[in-house]
Amino acid sequence: MGRNSCDEPIKPSQQRKIGPTRRSVSGLYAFRGDTQIQFESTLERDFLIRTEFSLSVIDVIPQPARIPFKSNGSLRIYTPDFLVYYRLGSRDPDYFPCPILVEVKPRELWQRNKIKWLPKWKAAHRYAADLGWVFHIRDESRIRDQALENIRFLELYKHMTFSREESDWVLEGIRAMGSAPIHYILTRYFMGAIRAHGLALLWHLLAKRKLDCDISQPLTEFTELWIPTNE
Repeated sequence: MGRNSCDEPIKPSQQRKIGPTRRSVSGLYAFRGDTQIQFESTLERDFLIRTEFSLSVIDVIPQPARIPFKSNGSLRIYTPDFLVYYRLGSRDPDYFPCPILVEVKPRELWQRNKIKWLPKWKAAHRYAADLGWVFHIRDESRIRDQALENIRFLELYKHMTFSREESDWVLEGIRAMGSAPIHYILTRYFMGAIRAHGLALLWHLLAKRKLDCDISQPLTEFTELWIPTNE
């Protein structure tokens, strides 16, 4: 077995605290109802919402590193926005997914400043590579997409209440089938007047991550559902 270059024995801690700002919206996001993660823009908040939904994500660390770089002959410090850790899942241990060091920036802003910011981007790439991570820039084209639209829609159903027995009944049926489209599940379990109730239950189970689907595609009655394997 080869050496796993993405194996990270000790996770870094937050290196820079985010204070109030007049230029953008800042706050705390309750990541999976547990960890309070600081953000300093609505785009960063949306990144956290989208990342939280992914069952392959284990943890997100804000402001995880202080990276020195030179610009115009001066030594400066760059602090990327987030470090995202992923679970192994069904992957071969030799191909453990690398943590991703992420900078969240509006597309227009980073493109307008890409020459100016190139030294810190290069420093971040080198820093990440030395630790077995990868460095990515995320803008609204990779955050405010169909997946985020779906996740926001499912939020409407997340806190609805359904009986444990009914939920387990549906989940066991889908587990036995392996996967099934929504229209088939509704026909099988929720005929007639209770069809709308059944659809709300399926959206609820998706929002609570008891079910999974291809979240990058529009949610319709043809959406295929299955029991997640990365819980």
